[in-house]
Amino acid sequence: MTEKGLDFETINYLEQPISAKQLKQLLLSAGLKPLDAVRTNEAAYRQHVAGQDLSEEQLIQVMVKYPELIQRPIVVRGNQAVLARPADKLGKLGIK
Repeated sequence: MTEKGLDFETINYLEQPISAKQLKQLLLSAGLKPLDAVRTNEAAYRQHVAGQDLSEEQLIQVMVKYPELIQRPIVVRGNQAVLARPADKLGKLGIK
């Protein structure tokens, strides 16, 4: 995005914790369910999520406690957000 001359803000939720309320809003803006935004290759996934019958609320609490579980990058522009994996999904935000 830097190469395209776009201004953006990076929020490193591994260093700057995200609240459950913020995560819910981010997921809502991106049209994602909590499970859609979970990194399944993380040890925390195997330990705290896999094989569990977690509600969405419980999963959000686990994601907040173990932020390495949150897929990245999630890009926000205005009131919309996308999980930019792959990067061509940025087109949904009008970013080409």
